Amino acid sequence: MSPDSSTAHSRAVSVDDTGVRRQLADGSEERVDWDDLAAVVVRVIPEGLSDEDVFLMLAAADGTGTAVPSGDPAADALIERLQTLPGFDHETFVEAMTTDADQAYVVWKAGEGSA
Repeated sequence: MSPDSSTAHSRAVSVDDTGVRRQLADGSEERVDWDDLAAVVVRVIPEGLSDEDVFLMLAAADGTGTAVPSGDPAADALIERLQTLPGFDHETFVEAMTTDADQAYVVWKAGEGSA
């Protein structure tokens, strides 16, 4: 995931059984396959450079990833899928989605909370 990923404008985000793909306005693509997902972070930027202030950041084990704005039309489908991950921290997720604190909230990490 590039350092300025959360400020790059999306052209399209898709969520499917394979993973999450974000097509950026410049034509580049970011993606994370479910099998490679290592962490999910909700990043709150209350006074960001754009209208978006909450991003769902997905990191792959190899350090790549993507940041999906919470206002994106695909965000609801993404959130539904993320909430099914074993060990997903629902309390922290709710806190992150309802705060205006400039903070990153780790809501899931691979290997944690799975039985």
